[in-house]
Amino acid sequence: MRKKEDRYDFRAFGLAIKAARKKQGLTREQVGAKIEIDPRYLTNIENKGQHPSLQVLYDLVTLLNVSVDEFFLPASSQAKNTRRRQLEKQLDTFSDKDMVIMEIVADGIVKSKEVEES
Repeated sequence: MRKKEDRYDFRAFGLAIKAARKKQGLTREQVGAKIEIDPRYLTNIENKGQHPSLQVLYDLVTLLNVSVDEFFLPASSQAKNTRRRQLEKQLDTFSDKDMVIMEIVADGIVKSKEVEES
């Protein structure tokens, strides 16, 4: 039998779900209705690190655009964290003109880092 301390601690995942939900302006009731779970179940996931079922895990990360890579594969160079996924989702809504602005901002950040390093 597996020891309790060998089980994965879902508290960090729960906090990420909570932050993503709030960022999207959704209540627990709204998320619960969308993925057909009781809002109290979501409360326990967010605040107590309750282990979600695989289906609920999938539904939450899909709905809220949260990366599981940063929790289950933290050392992976291919991992995309939640912030990156949410930014990519926003970028998908931008026009070409908006993307020009974003490219200029990104170039400025890169140049700023180069100056700091030298």
